[in-house]
Amino acid sequence: MKISLIALGVAAATSCSAFAAEPAKMVDTKVGKVMTTDSGMTLYTFDKDTKGKSNCDADCLKIWPAFHAAAKSKAAGEWSLVKDTAGKEMWAYDGKPLYTYAEDKQAGDVKGDGVNGVWRRAK
Repeated sequence: MKISLIALGVAAATSCSAFAAEPAKMVDTKVGKVMTTDSGMTLYTFDKDTKGKSNCDADCLKIWPAFHAAAKSKAAGEWSLVKDTAGKEMWAYDGKPLYTYAEDKQAGDVKGDGVNGVWRRAK
């Protein structure tokens, strides 16, 4: 019985911590703190998006890939799920859909910040 209770406690603790984990992290870069993926790739917002809606079309998504959510991801707090223009779920922070930039080649790159005056690093 004691082993069963311990196993239940471990299972509950692991599932709660997995749920509580945020999909992105804050990282220091040469331009200050930015939000990144787990692998350290900078995340960006698009000024032409509206709260809770991506307006980055198929051609746009080739250069600015959506920060897609895993299959069983759940929204929590300021993190929400929205659909990209292809219909796949992506992460949004405070209602703003998040993207990576194809020209960022390594963790910490922020080459997309300010592109065409409409792309901003997420912070």
